[in-house]
Amino acid sequence: MKICECCGNQYDKCIDVTIDGETYTFDCFECAIQMLAPTCPHCDCRIIGHGVEVDGAIYCCGHCSRQQGAEGIVDNADHVEDERTPG
Repeated sequence: MKICECCGNQYDKCIDVTIDGETYTFDCFECAIQMLAPTCPHCDCRIIGHGVEVDGAIYCCGHCSRQQGAEGIVDNADHVEDERTPG
């Protein structure tokens, strides 16, 4: 049986995740996310979706990227004009 690299649980159904040639072993997706998912530099949440990348930083959403100074990033195309129009 393998041992989860995050929580130390010994489990017969562990999963292996390989990133850039390095393999990690986890007993669940929750542990994999905790150890491997990037963290939003604005709100500190784990980014488990695509996120928003601006100048090498990955944010969980357009709102957080704008709070850190990014411009023109929106989460919803319906709000594009709202972001372009001051006020």
